[in-house]
Amino acid sequence: MSTSWRQRWQEGRIGFHLSQPHPALLEYWPTLGVEQGTKVLVPLCGKSLDMRWLADAGHPVLGIELAPEAIAQFLTQRQTPVSRYTQAGFEISRQGSVELWCGDFFHLHIRQAAEVGAFYDRAALIALPPATRERYAFHLAQLVPPGAAGLLVSITHEGEGAGPPYSVPDQEVAQLFTPNFRVTLLEQGSPDERGRTESVWSLERRGPHK
Repeated sequence: MSTSWRQRWQEGRIGFHLSQPHPALLEYWPTLGVEQGTKVLVPLCGKSLDMRWLADAGHPVLGIELAPEAIAQFLTQRQTPVSRYTQAGFEISRQGSVELWCGDFFHLHIRQAAEVGAFYDRAALIALPPATRERYAFHLAQLVPPGAAGLLVSITHEGEGAGPPYSVPDQEVAQLFTPNFRVTLLEQGSPDERGRTESVWSLERRGPHK
């Protein structure tokens, strides 16, 4: 995945990027009951403006992104100071309350995510090929504590196997996350002009015996 993902950013083929926060984030995040000050994990974050919205809403943000081009573009959106350092093989850039970790999400250890109490996935699951999605769902479950709430946006479309964004059927979303999360379908949209249909989910990390 890493080569094709980097190539997309280098060539500017990032049709999954929105020029404003995602409508589902604005509508449904407040319903999750995530307290202000709770750190939010954003896997495969790209240069998403959703991170700005979360930060402005009072959440420290931990974004993980493989492509340094994406991080550089995010940081230039605001003329505010950036501090940079290295930890556990990640190149980290901090701007305000947003931390961007450049590296492989699967290399993020639970120690690095110790302060995380919520998560947001608008473009991570749908960026992964089928063989990697189960690994992703399991790793996410290891990184967030019991009770952690999250919002997930998935996509279905006719181009089976074509992506990213890949088509992830609702049944697969439920199958991937139900072992470790309480999964609730919040909204199922209508197909857009490209035949893509978005579904919005709330996830809550289960405890050991729930």
